[in-house]
Amino acid sequence: MKTTLCLAFLCLFCTCVRAQNTLSGRVLDEQGAAVAFANVALYTSADSQLVKVEITGDDGSFRLQNLAASTYDLVVTFLGAPDLRHDHLQLDRSTDLGTLQLAPAAVDLVGAIVTATRALVEVKPDRTIFNVQGTINAAGNDALALLRMAPGVTLDNNDNISVLSRAGVIIYVDGRRLPLTGTDLTNYLRNLIAEQIDRIDIISSPGAKYEAEGNAGIIDIRLKKAENEGTNGTLAASGSQGRYAVYSLNASGNYRNRRLNLFGNLGYTANDSYTKSIFTSRQNQFLLFDRQYSQPQLRTPAARVGLDLYLGKRSTLGTLYSGQFQSSVRDVQNKTVIHSDSFGSTIPEDPPPCSQADSILIGGVDGRGDHTQNTFNLNYNYAIAAGHNLNVDLDYGRFRNDDVLDQPNRYETPDGRLLRTADAYFDTPIDIDIYTGRLDYDFPLGPGAASAGAKYTRVKTDNTFLAYDGLSPVRDFRADRSNQFTYDETVYAAYLTYAGSFGERLSYSAGLRLEATRADSRLLELENNAVTTPIDSSYLSLFPNAGLTYQLDENHTLSLRYGRRINRPDYNVLNPFRVQLNELSYEAGNPTLGPEIVNNLQLGYTIAGRYNFQLAYSRTEAAIARLFSPDRINPAAGFATYDNLNQRTVYSLSASAPVELTPWWSVYFSGAASYVSNQANFPEEFGRPAPVVDVKQFNYSGLLQNTFTLPWDLTAELTGRYISAGISEGIFEYDALGYVNVGLQRSFLAGQLNVKLSGNDLFRNFVINGGSNFDGLLFRGSILRDSRRVALSVSYNFGNQKVSSRRRDTGLDEPAGRVR
Repeated sequence: MKTTLCLAFLCLFCTCVRAQNTLSGRVLDEQGAAVAFANVALYTSADSQLVKVEITGDDGSFRLQNLAASTYDLVVTFLGAPDLRHDHLQLDRSTDLGTLQLAPAAVDLVGAIVTATRALVEVKPDRTIFNVQGTINAAGNDALALLRMAPGVTLDNNDNISVLSRAGVIIYVDGRRLPLTGTDLTNYLRNLIAEQIDRIDIISSPGAKYEAEGNAGIIDIRLKKAENEGTNGTLAASGSQGRYAVYSLNASGNYRNRRLNLFGNLGYTANDSYTKSIFTSRQNQFLLFDRQYSQPQLRTPAARVGLDLYLGKRSTLGTLYSGQFQSSVRDVQNKTVIHSDSFGSTIPEDPPPCSQADSILIGGVDGRGDHTQNTFNLNYNYAIAAGHNLNVDLDYGRFRNDDVLDQPNRYETPDGRLLRTADAYFDTPIDIDIYTGRLDYDFPLGPGAASAGAKYTRVKTDNTFLAYDGLSPVRDFRADRSNQFTYDETVYAAYLTYAGSFGERLSYSAGLRLEATRADSRLLELENNAVTTPIDSSYLSLFPNAGLTYQLDENHTLSLRYGRRINRPDYNVLNPFRVQLNELSYEAGNPTLGPEIVNNLQLGYTIAGRYNFQLAYSRTEAAIARLFSPDRINPAAGFATYDNLNQRTVYSLSASAPVELTPWWSVYFSGAASYVSNQANFPEEFGRPAPVVDVKQFNYSGLLQNTFTLPWDLTAELTGRYISAGISEGIFEYDALGYVNVGLQRSFLAGQLNVKLSGNDLFRNFVINGGSNFDGLLFRGSILRDSRRVALSVSYNFGNQKVSSRRRDTGLDEPAGRVR
């Protein structure tokens, strides 16, 4: 298989055509004077990929050489002036554009720091961009809360993320995949604050250049980066208060000259929160009323430092280190009232008196954990010639989780008499090592532009689960409930993409990605040292994608995109360990879980570059779902696990529109509607009826943000979001929910000092109510989080404000090493 991959990869690189067209012109200001040192950037119209960037000379002239015949977009930018754009330039010979005149600046730049105001949401052919710095209500929030605000994104009761009602999202940070899932991912996002984030890219149909993992696509969180020459920095502090406080301190800076860019970030976050849940369940002739209060405390110092060395005009060598060191304390209090089920086949609206209960379980969790995350990157970028670019990335990630927890379980009679105890202690260390090598080459080919590349990824996880009877420090080891699970996954990938145009109106892109996967696992049962290999598989997959964009006229554009993707189960859902909330509620992975494959089709329509509509269809085979079932041994216990459904089908429609009602009042609206169908038929087991999944739901949501320009240089926001009833994790059906946020912002000291004040979920409407009915377990309840908060954010920018000549950020998949 490796030989086949090597031959396929060599074929991807065997063709390279160079063109000799030249594009030139001269940039003048509004008074006709030459504009020196303006940035002139050229992008392919088909996919907005950067081809060439130059700066104008002293006489305002520029010259872009060695360009392939194609259709391009030209963008001229200069400090203080609006961008000048020339879209859909058909270049089939050397062309002189003559004089290009910039519009007048809107402000006096003498002694001023110019900042650009971006739209809250931008819709591009391949992604939706949520500009975090475009909303005041981001102040004091973390990345998890920001994702709840993002268009087309929903989070369920367990903080699982969906895009356009499709589960299976992969999270990236600055173009690199974040190898965390479940609680680890949730905690990471809770400690990534809004003041560190520039924007969130929601890529629902990624091209072949991206790895094929992620059925619903990719969410790429782009952090702020200093771009100015000289020494620059930002100091930021933010805090929010709900029932508990969250605060963070952050300092970032960079030093840049013509030879190097040294940049770094130091941060500390303290996050205290709570979750309150009330659930009622009926199973196996038992009726259970469960109340739980959870209070996690997270303390997270983090560091990020990088260096780019400009070895010449064409090559850059860079290195980047990121580290996060999180300590956590989790206090959970739980009470479960157990009744013999004499209430029929439904759940009663009001619980019966505790005095009628058979018994009461008083439980809880006293958990402590240390999570260390270290990533290292070495990268090299070489601009060989016009349109030719080579990028090499080497990454290593080291993740270490050490968690221990005491779990008391005390059964009592309704009058408080002790029946029995079932105390437990768990020690669950997890080691994850990730090795990645990536090679990307961009080059002109015929009338268009091509990219080819290869990637190697290996993920090794070692999970140990040690169970004890009793609480610390006095406890007895339970070898019959302890084991070790290791999982090793290697993916070899190669891809080829091509983009071009037919005339001035029709542009196209196509790509093919080949991925060979080798996965194996080892399960060691400590009671008898028995070793099994529940996973031992090897498979080769092809992932095609294609896109068409048609310019109907100056203001109307149609686009059509298709892509095939995969979602491989990770160690969290494969690990068969029994993780208990209490003795009657636990979660266990499924080591026989297989990958799911999805085909996505999206049709887009854009009016005047502002009003966007998208119709999408996806069909997932062997969709991974989280299922809730009765325990096979303890009839009063229930557990959550994962299994493959037969299929999941999703139809969706989304729209977004910015509207300026008056010079002082602007509105942004985004809405979405979807129809989801999850279907599965499972075999009979232990003489029980065959479980069936037949869940269908129509869901819609809307986001409305009002922005007001007020006297005294104040800006205010009023934002509301509504989400109707829907489906999450396969079978969990939730009721409608929403929130209302307000915000106020003002800048001082010529824009260097920014202050934001916001209030989130003012009416406490963001409460999750829902339940499921599967395999004889019927449950329903509600989850309330600490979402109603008042937040204050203050940031101060200092240093040189001279903007360097640099690559303009297109929002595309930047080479991972080009982080500045």
